[in-house]
Amino acid sequence: MEKRNVAPDVRLGENVFLNDFINLYGCTIGDNSRIGPFVEIQKNASVGKNCKIQSHTFICEGVHIEDDVFVGHGVMFINDRYPRSTREGGALQTESDWAVIPTRIGRRASIGSNATILCGVTIGQNAIVGAGSVVVNDVPDNTIVAGNPAKTIRKIPVE
Repeated sequence: MEKRNVAPDVRLGENVFLNDFINLYGCTIGDNSRIGPFVEIQKNASVGKNCKIQSHTFICEGVHIEDDVFVGHGVMFINDRYPRSTREGGALQTESDWAVIPTRIGRRASIGSNATILCGVTIGQNAIVGAGSVVVNDVPDNTIVAGNPAKTIRKIPVE
């Protein structure tokens, strides 16, 4: 029984560790990154080098994660501001009915478990998103945010 679904169009760097029960297609994963179990990474998404993506995380199309990022358990990324199942008239929507809104996660950022990251935001370098937060606006570099919606808790001193 195949425990991993890794499509042939996935680009994997050197020394990437893939757990069982994953679904990867059309994405790029950088060197030395670790992908936990029950993770899905969709086409046109990228994970940088030396990243840890924990279990049950969903990284949708249009999400770009830079190097050295930690993504906790059960983090959800969103790529559509106004999702709908059907078009006017009742037909199911297709890819041509909406546009992907990109999201960027900066180098050395950390995203706590069960956070939800809405589309179109940038989480800055070395930023921290608290567990369970809902990120609806950009997070500046070296900033800790938490809550729903996520608000600044404090700045992180730059070493």
